Amino acid sequence: MPRIEEEIQQVEFKDLYHKAAVNLLYTHSYLVTFQNALFKPYDLSPEQYNVLRILRGQGGKPATMAAIQERMLNKMSNASRLVNKLEAKCLVKREECSLDRRQVDVVITKKGLEVLGILESQIMALNQEMIHLDEKELLLLNGLLDKLRG
Repeated sequence: MPRIEEEIQQVEFKDLYHKAAVNLLYTHSYLVTFQNALFKPYDLSPEQYNVLRILRGQGGKPATMAAIQERMLNKMSNASRLVNKLEAKCLVKREECSLDRRQVDVVITKKGLEVLGILESQIMALNQEMIHLDEKELLLLNGLLDKLRG
């Protein structure tokens, strides 16, 4: 795997902090590019996939828009817009909240669960193919990323 300097054709960075930030952003783009290709046949974006996973994690219980937004990987995503798109594909459905009529609950549909089931093994294989690290390195990387977010 080429170093970040080779990938973006930059000889040097201002400092190691700048290099780390650029490296993280570049790596994020690298991962998302592969994910986009995987999701394309299902007409899904990584953010839509994230919403489906959040709803599946509810174990059949509905989630509010606020709860979905709070758990999104990309906090800048518009949960309402994503749910609209997923609802148009019959992957989720909205229900009136029984406790508060002003609130809308969202649940994953059977079709949504089926799509996630199909994608799950593909995602696992893709992650193993893209991330060229052994278990010890993965533990270290995850620990360092958690520490970075402090």
